[in-house]
Amino acid sequence: MGIGLGIFLLVVGAIFYFTNLDSNVLNLSSSTGNTIGIILMVAGALAIILGLIMNAQRTRTQHTVVQERRGGPDVVERRDGDVVERRVEHRDDAY
Repeated sequence: MGIGLGIFLLVVGAIFYFTNLDSNVLNLSSSTGNTIGIILMVAGALAIILGLIMNAQRTRTQHTVVQERRGGPDVVERRDGDVVERRVEHRDDAY
């Protein structure tokens, strides 16, 4: 949107600057029309520059996925007579 707005402002500013708009609709002297045209063209150039900067920043962003796992690990017990073996297993399909 910023680039389109900048082009629009440049065109309208050029129309005000380079044409003679002495009509009943717009009561602008030539110096006022030139001043408004320059202001609009500068604003259009700034809008285009800012639009290009924002587009360049948008293409450099990175997205990070964070996975949160809840619950403790699974504890496996195996009894062999008087000996108890405990082992901790991490399963990926636990949640």
